[in-house]
Amino acid sequence: MYSRKSIPALRFLFFPFALLYGIVIHIRNFLFDKKILSSNHFPTPTICVGNVSVGGTGKTPMTELLLSLLHQQYKTATLSRGYKRKTKGFRIANTDTTADEIGDEPMQFHTNFPNVLVSVGEDRSHAIQALQQLSDKPELIILDDAMQHRKVKADCNILLTDYSNLFVDDYFLPVGSLRDQRSSSKRANIIVVTKCPSSMDLAQKKEIEKRIQPRPNQQLFFAAIAYGTPYNIVTKAPYNISENDKIVAIAGIAKPQPYFDYLETKSKHIEKTALPDHHDFTEQDIFKIFSNREQANTIYILTEKDASKISSYQHLFINISAQIYVLPIKCAILYNELDNFYKKVIAVLPISNINEQKQTV
Repeated sequence: MYSRKSIPALRFLFFPFALLYGIVIHIRNFLFDKKILSSNHFPTPTICVGNVSVGGTGKTPMTELLLSLLHQQYKTATLSRGYKRKTKGFRIANTDTTADEIGDEPMQFHTNFPNVLVSVGEDRSHAIQALQQLSDKPELIILDDAMQHRKVKADCNILLTDYSNLFVDDYFLPVGSLRDQRSSSKRANIIVVTKCPSSMDLAQKKEIEKRIQPRPNQQLFFAAIAYGTPYNIVTKAPYNISENDKIVAIAGIAKPQPYFDYLETKSKHIEKTALPDHHDFTEQDIFKIFSNREQANTIYILTEKDASKISSYQHLFINISAQIYVLPIKCAILYNELDNFYKKVIAVLPISNINEQKQTV
């Protein structure tokens, strides 16, 4: 059932490139493992959320799950690269920040968790140092998509792998989607199989455990996507989808099919628009997407990531009669293990450091 996935024969034409890429990755990891290349460890406790494959494993929902569990107890910051932002260097989000300045995913964190310190920086070591120098410095930092950023040694590494494409069954780019070697999973304290069917039975769970073979110091969890109630992009008012609604579903995410599949269960009439991941919306896009269709009984539904990209164009919506809603996506830990997941995260963090910080304030 979970045998190594088949790869189209045509893609094996790229095998020499995958081999070369793999050699480079192995050499790089060897140099870090042997401490020829150095990693920095910081006194502020850090959690790294990452993967060993490209895109679509659910890093953003996982980061938001961690924020929901931790930000009320600890003064928490997120640190991302800020992929496809139009700025450079270290930045901290403020009330006037846009997705162009920090990127769509950090902007989503900033919108959903306004009390969290959201920051971006290509050089994670430099960015962590900058966070530590703040007068109101964080007690805990969540590193978004930093598994390959080995210049920083995190206290807790959470490795995500997609249920439909387990890293143990994958190949190096460009034959497969691996951007790091499978054995890098040994650095993880926690492995989460994401995007599982919510109805997955125990036999499937055990089969995947057998495939991944977590180490004695690692804990394996399973998670599904949980969709919330759509809300109006301007007023934030909730909306319950009717099966008679005509839905235009828009997704600029890496793997949009589960999102489309879910909306197809809610309405009989759906038009799907798949955009490139991290699509950079323009004013022309706004009018093209939302103004050129019959509006009667038509609603437009976006992912939260796409909504964060077009938030700076909300002034244009005054002249657009379209009903635009945002569909929240959450990460749901399966088998009633959310409490165990939280306890495992806390167990591997140097909590004493956080308590010492509190005592010195």
